Amino acid sequence: MDPSGEAQLSEVSWFSVRCVFRIGSDPREQLYEERLTLWRAESFDQAIVLAEAEALEYAADQTDTVFAGLAQAYRMFDAPEHGAEIFSLMRDSELDPQAYLTAYFDTGQERQGDVCAVSDEGCHP
Repeated sequence: MDPSGEAQLSEVSWFSVRCVFRIGSDPREQLYEERLTLWRAESFDQAIVLAEAEALEYAADQTDTVFAGLAQAYRMFDAPEHGAEIFSLMRDSELDPQAYLTAYFDTGQERQGDVCAVSDEGCHP
């Protein structure tokens, strides 16, 4: 059984795998990168083995980068195409949406910009 409770697959499927990397060795200046990669594999285990091997190569090719050891796989239900879901992670939480986003995705340490989204009220691009 894989982590989602599903039996291992016997046919080749598409998987996305998220791996986490630490960049920099000085805790005051380090940052973390999350990468999603796509793999054709027969099982979650095989997809993770492929992704971890690539993650180690990726880290070795970068300056002061270490694979943090986290690889999370998602079996895609459709082949990759425009708008295809490539990753999903579910987490139990009693937080309201704003508190959840602040706790997990908006800590203030992310390197990101603002984009006017369809869901933003009063947004005028």
